[in-house]
Amino acid sequence: MSELSLAYHHTPGRGPTLLFLPGYASDMTGTKAMAIEAWAKTHGRACVRFDYSGCGASPGRFEDGTLESWRDDALAVVDHLIEGPVTLVGSSMGGWIMLLVALARPERIAAIVGVAAAPDFTSWGFTADEKSTIAREGRLEQPSPYSDQPTITTRAFWESGERLRVMWPSIAIDCPVRLIHGQTDADVPWELSMELARAIRSADVQTILIKDGDHRLSRDADIGTLLSTIEMLTP
Repeated sequence: MSELSLAYHHTPGRGPTLLFLPGYASDMTGTKAMAIEAWAKTHGRACVRFDYSGCGASPGRFEDGTLESWRDDALAVVDHLIEGPVTLVGSSMGGWIMLLVALARPERIAAIVGVAAAPDFTSWGFTADEKSTIAREGRLEQPSPYSDQPTITTRAFWESGERLRVMWPSIAIDCPVRLIHGQTDADVPWELSMELARAIRSADVQTILIKDGDHRLSRDADIGTLLSTIEMLTP
């Protein structure tokens, strides 16, 4: 990890190690990441939370990041920081990176848990006008409902996402999969988790829908659902 200088917190304990993958423009201090770490400490479980390069406490410029570079950050954590099997927990864009890591390191992944997973959002998450702005100006700024700073999407990130799309008829992932999604999610359609469940090759796939759940799924009850799902996957 020293060669990448990524910021991370590693809680030692029994495996499989829980690895939390944050969403776009998010970091390792979010509600879900902290709750998973607290649960891991209570139950003697190994856990890692980290920041992608240019995000949170990790060095670099956010606008230099791409889906590919952040996937490689996650792979570096798996390869150089964690020993043994890993359970990936990916939130929003982290759910896309979760799939990419599972495809790249199938022998290391014990299970995956998506929380409002957003694979391929560069394809479906922008209007034609927004894609035109990205192509023409090299960046798009949009108001963020989660921050007083705008959400910035660069052309490099968008192009990287288009190269790494995974939503094909069959996704070659065979480990246990759990997909949690709120049905009032205004950012990622909950139907996407249903499509993802159908596409993943594993027979052990379950989709958990929370009727009044939003995109963040950070309420106490939502966190309880996430933690119980993790516990049932890795007792």
